[in-house]
Amino acid sequence: MNHSTRQASRTVRVAVRAMILLTALLGIAYTGAVTGLGQLLLPAQANGSIVTAASGEPVGSALLGQRFDDAHGAPLRAYFQPRPSAAGDGYDGGASSGSNLGPENADLVAAIDERLDAVSRFNGVPRSAVPADAVTASASGLDPHISPEYAAIQVDRVADARGLAAEAVAAAVHEHTRGPALGYLGESTVNVLELNVALDDLED
Repeated sequence: MNHSTRQASRTVRVAVRAMILLTALLGIAYTGAVTGLGQLLLPAQANGSIVTAASGEPVGSALLGQRFDDAHGAPLRAYFQPRPSAAGDGYDGGASSGSNLGPENADLVAAIDERLDAVSRFNGVPRSAVPADAVTASASGLDPHISPEYAAIQVDRVADARGLAAEAVAAAVHEHTRGPALGYLGESTVNVLELNVALDDLED
């Protein structure tokens, strides 16, 4: 065996040993440690932030928005509605995306105008009271949150549909309003799924 062949053979052996070692360290030990720490310290988040009803039945994830429509696709009056979604046919986890339309795009302008009318009629408020997030999709199309302002214009409609006092529904909104992350990053938000589940539990 000449020198070059021996050198190539040694290089292959070193590469194989390095691959096995790094696979064991980074692919097994590190992954196992992170998974274990996640289950120990943050089990809810590590398992998908699943939201359950009072019955214990999983109804979704606090991290992903979803529709609250009837069998015909019409929004349910007894539930707070999320913002629009451009992910697939709406809130499709396999097609996360925004519309990618610019603010001067004619199709987007027309869609926003149509949504303004629909949200205004559905909630019995003037168009001027409809906040921006009620008529625009998020960049992911899966945002589970709405603004407190959007939640506020839905309170009377939800209360009426559920036969609850508006004050009780407003209190539930307040309870599920979260301030900016770390106190200054972003805006206050309301998780729609968690709020709707809380209202369902309130009625049980």
